[in-house]
Amino acid sequence: MGYLCFLLWVFLVKKGYQDTDTSLQSSIITKVKGVTFTNTSELGERLWDVADYVIPPQGRNPRPNTWVGALVMNWSPCRGTPSQVPLLFRQSESIPDALCYRDSDCPPGEPVVAGNGVRTGRCLRVGNMQRGTCEIFAWCPVETKSRPAKPLLGKAEDFTIYIKNFIRFPKFNFSKTNVLDTKDKAFLKSCHFGPENPYCPIFRLGSVVSWTGSNFQEIALQGGVIGIQIEWDCDLDKASSECNPRYSFSRLDNKFSENSISSGYNFRFAKYYRDGAGVEFRTLMKAYGIRFDVMVNGKGAFFCDLVLIYLIKKSHFYRDKKYEEVRSDGTPEPEEAAAGPGLAEQPEAQHGGGSQKENGSPFSLSHRLRSPRVNPRGETYSSSLTVVWSAR
Repeated sequence: MGYLCFLLWVFLVKKGYQDTDTSLQSSIITKVKGVTFTNTSELGERLWDVADYVIPPQGRNPRPNTWVGALVMNWSPCRGTPSQVPLLFRQSESIPDALCYRDSDCPPGEPVVAGNGVRTGRCLRVGNMQRGTCEIFAWCPVETKSRPAKPLLGKAEDFTIYIKNFIRFPKFNFSKTNVLDTKDKAFLKSCHFGPENPYCPIFRLGSVVSWTGSNFQEIALQGGVIGIQIEWDCDLDKASSECNPRYSFSRLDNKFSENSISSGYNFRFAKYYRDGAGVEFRTLMKAYGIRFDVMVNGKGAFFCDLVLIYLIKKSHFYRDKKYEEVRSDGTPEPEEAAAGPGLAEQPEAQHGGGSQKENGSPFSLSHRLRSPRVNPRGETYSSSLTVVWSAR
């Protein structure tokens, strides 16, 4: 009775009759759509489309099965920096690494830690003070730290994000995508992701933010990081239509501490110009945005013929058809000898594996279909399974 319960647990609960593949291969393609208009004192009238607020344009893949990109929700010229030019000036006394007593304290070419530029080799003092600060070469004027009062793209809730995902389980040569297989060219122009359209990978931006439990106006003001998880847990013994993606959405930055320095998401970039005299200057921008980390995971499970070979009443018949004995000269024996003696009653097996033999192990392993190998009794078989033979 206990043995029967164990078998039921292995095969029905844990699906021990299935072989699994966790080496998921995945590709992620994204597109964002949406247009809005703003009129501010800093930027004036401006029309915004995807070329303006998606950075970088194609996203990036920092590791397998992931995609990272950002939508800029709020930006402006950094306070105090309408236009910067490279100049020599005295570093602020508020920067500890810039303090000096003599010129030798300011080695030329060395950057000031947490400062704004590189040292020139001069220690500049005010009046008769013994202590001064290093002269630096940097973009001037320097940035004045500040936070935005309201979001620039606060009306971007209806922007859409298209997330196309291709997946493949190489062990079973099974591929699928999260886009509905249809010839209707108008499908993706009108659908949105939801319970009625699980195979429409077009997500409304405001909905994605709300599914994380966040407020859109808050995240549009100071930025944030959102994780989008796509899970493919597929029983490949069933129809392909039963292998469906499952989505989950979460806020990854620290949104719970209102004044935390770790909350939100921002970065800086610059636009460079030259005036009529050929002098270079730049406008420094600080952008607050929503960073998206799209992550794909999954596993595929498929029927393993271990059950047919060893556990059913007619297993010898299936085994006779499965295996083929080969003479030392490489020619097959007559069919009646194909079953061959020497197979263990219940060897362990794994589908698609290669040959291996561990030092000190009392077992030896056979190999794949149509790849002849010799078992412990000297008989040659070929199999699509990697069979663990009985102890010697």
